[in-house]
Amino acid sequence: MPQLDRRAGFWTAALVAGLALWASGAPTVVYPLYAHEWGLTPATTTLIFAVYPLVLVPVLVLFGNLSDVIGRRATMLYGLAALGLGALAFGLAPDLAWVLVGRALMGVGVGLSLSPATAAMIEFSSPGQQARASSATTAATATGLALATLVGGALVQYGPWPTHLTFWVLVVVTAVSAVLVWLLPRHTRDETAGPWRPRRPHVPRDARAPFVAGTLAVSGAYAMGAIFLALGAQIARDLVRSDDAFVGGAIISVSAVVIGVVAVLARRLAPRTAVTIGPPAAALGLALLISAGLAHSLPLFLASSVVAGAGYSLLFSGGLGLVTLSAPVHHRAAVLSAAYVVAYVLQAAAALGIGALATSSTLLRALEIGSPLVLALGVAGLVVARIGHRAGAANTVRPAAEPVPR
Repeated sequence: MPQLDRRAGFWTAALVAGLALWASGAPTVVYPLYAHEWGLTPATTTLIFAVYPLVLVPVLVLFGNLSDVIGRRATMLYGLAALGLGALAFGLAPDLAWVLVGRALMGVGVGLSLSPATAAMIEFSSPGQQARASSATTAATATGLALATLVGGALVQYGPWPTHLTFWVLVVVTAVSAVLVWLLPRHTRDETAGPWRPRRPHVPRDARAPFVAGTLAVSGAYAMGAIFLALGAQIARDLVRSDDAFVGGAIISVSAVVIGVVAVLARRLAPRTAVTIGPPAAALGLALLISAGLAHSLPLFLASSVVAGAGYSLLFSGGLGLVTLSAPVHHRAAVLSAAYVVAYVLQAAAALGIGALATSSTLLRALEIGSPLVLALGVAGLVVARIGHRAGAANTVRPAAEPVPR
């Protein structure tokens, strides 16, 4: 059977990483329809969003090191199978229960596929280019998110079956991705490693400062993303007063496009520099979002998407770069999973907390209270990164030799 070469393998892993964010963002433009048809409160719609990270976290904890043993290809295939089943449940969903099941299956799928895809992008990178894989991962996930909201918005606004069609498209894309992953090089098991079992990720002592700083930065990006993914379409409809699903999805997709563009433009930035610039940009983006709600302004909503996207990109790519530097080569997926565990727990907490505030008071009030708390994560990452730099930690960690991609 033919196998993909290193370059094709890199882009296949990037496709899987992008698909993970496509799955995360696919329901975004459909939430207002669910709320209207089923009489859901903001707390319930954010619960639909939060089921995904709440299920994803234990999967990362239990199976975060699975691809370090059985290989990236096999683990990604398991993840894509769960993603496809989740999208199928959404595509058939007649009620809220089906949606929650579909969201849970998507959490399983992303939990199994995202860390192996990230690790595979590093290992399929050209020699000497591994450090730039974090920017490529950011661009890939941003592309997936942009397609989810842009394609989803168009299908909801102009296509038939507005609560179902976007998920059938996701089923097809997942199937195509699985075929490409099947063509990746197979992993030959190292019998000396023993049978697979869950293991607690270990981060070397001298690498803990960059790991903590990077994880906080990624968490800040994910928590900010929860605002736009869980409530972005509702913000467009209720605060900005735009009833066009395609317009709302397009504006959210602008944020995703900016995330990808900034990741590419800033790929030469040191990770520590990126997490230093990210928090001010995120703060301005969230301030513009609140201003858009106060003024019912679509241009301000667009501006907030652009600026917040830049902040997200710098926080995520810089944070992921720091985590990558802290990860031992033979435990890379496990350490990346540990970072994602923290990020997704905080993302779920942000979504549920802001949803509860929006239900008990107003959506605008929830943004005013929740935004500074979300921003605090990025600022904490900046502080730890600077302290670690002064202590010499960030300069002593170097990527180890790369293993053969598996």
